[in-house]
Amino acid sequence: MTTNKIIRLIPNNIPTPVGNYSHVTIIPRNSDLYTFSGQIGIDNNGTTPENFNEQVILTFKNIKELLNSQDLDAENVIKVNIWATEEIDWEFFDQEWENLFKKNHPSMTIAYITALGLPELKIEIEIWAAK
Repeated sequence: MTTNKIIRLIPNNIPTPVGNYSHVTIIPRNSDLYTFSGQIGIDNNGTTPENFNEQVILTFKNIKELLNSQDLDAENVIKVNIWATEEIDWEFFDQEWENLFKKNHPSMTIAYITALGLPELKIEIEIWAAK
């Protein structure tokens, strides 16, 4: 079956995802692939809040703006990589995730690390998209 839509799958023969993501994302043939630098919790004035959840809010805001700049939206996102230096408040994070992705959950990887590129950064999210 040939389609021009991104397909997201959770195969029956492997464990159900532990979060809101797809195990498999299929990109249609002849799609343009977009890779983006990791987005961080910084505002337009260059200010990074100290609070982790405030950084999460700004990170998702920056992702939305980045997608808009390329005439893309959350449905185009195929892969998300998340790096955090503190334990994620999943109840809070999942609200931001659902606000962006609704039911179009991309493939995802999460890692807890000791540091990011600047000492004040607590989370960085990288996205890949296709159209």
